Amino acid sequence: MWTALGNVKISDFWRGLIVAIIAVPLTIIYDSAMTGSLTFDWKKIVAAAIVGGVAYIVKNLATGANGNLLTNK
Repeated sequence: MWTALGNVKISDFWRGLIVAIIAVPLTIIYDSAMTGSLTFDWKKIVAAAIVGGVAYIVKNLATGANGNLLTNK
């Protein structure tokens, strides 16, 4: 399941997309709870999706072959 440090598989991109899709409703729920009304700010929604997906890919790049951060051991 794990790849060597600095490598990602195509499945990591799909998982990153799933993380991005999950991040969007959470952002809407959080913003709605803070403001007290349900509004859709598309700039925030797109930003949350991009940040969520990219963060997942960066995490995979920094995780080694055994799932350890910044090492292949």
